[in-house]
Amino acid sequence: MANREAPIGIFDSGVGGTSIWQEIHQLLPHEDTLYLADSKYAPYGNRPKEEIVSLSKKNTEYLLENGCKIIVVACNTATTNAIAQLRSEYDVPFIGIEPAIKPAALKTKTRSIGILATKGTLGSELFHKTAESVTYGIQLTEVVGEGLVPLIENGNLGDPQLRKLLQRYLQPMLEAQIDHLVLGCSHYPYLVPLLREMLPEGIKIIDSGEAVARQTQAILQQHNLLNLKKTIPKLRFYTNASVATLQLLLQEYSESILIEKKDF
Repeated sequence: MANREAPIGIFDSGVGGTSIWQEIHQLLPHEDTLYLADSKYAPYGNRPKEEIVSLSKKNTEYLLENGCKIIVVACNTATTNAIAQLRSEYDVPFIGIEPAIKPAALKTKTRSIGILATKGTLGSELFHKTAESVTYGIQLTEVVGEGLVPLIENGNLGDPQLRKLLQRYLQPMLEAQIDHLVLGCSHYPYLVPLLREMLPEGIKIIDSGEAVARQTQAILQQHNLLNLKKTIPKLRFYTNASVATLQLLLQEYSESILIEKKDF
């Protein structure tokens, strides 16, 4: 059994899951964390299910080898395609991330919500089951955000191509008069400033980060794994590609984190 002071393990197909890490760190500031950015294989969204499962197992095993007490799958595509198998094969608690369709469905006034996600998430069985169970009588406009992840992975948040792609992806949602936009990829919260600029004021943007952090806290409490010591945490980030984008996205934490390139 892992001890309370072991790190929280987090993995994503790349740097996007750092948006989830930030929520977890804010809620649990004394917990050690180990984050894997599997950027070499990003995006997962265009890969077949068998490959997504294989990559997710590789990341899980690396985190377990490094003593992680819980694993957060900070990737919608990996959660919807692989988490059931991970839970059946590894004796460690897993936290997944799914598009936050339910809160959007509960709050919509226009009975129309949009979801921007990867092909792998929108095409998964788990996504369809969730969507069907909570969106009865609601129009759901699903759009694949093709090309967004590579731009974010390269740190090109100011690239005019981002705006051009988003204009195309938002158009059918605006025509459907959505009042909530659900971000179904952990990379997409980094697009929020641009989305707010482009969307009418009344449209609410929803992502899963805060809910994932609360669930992580709850599961740690349930398994008696919360770190009760108020020590300075070790915050490690490993990537199998360039460290530059991690450094860019996490620059406000630069004095307290370690970012390294590793083979995994």
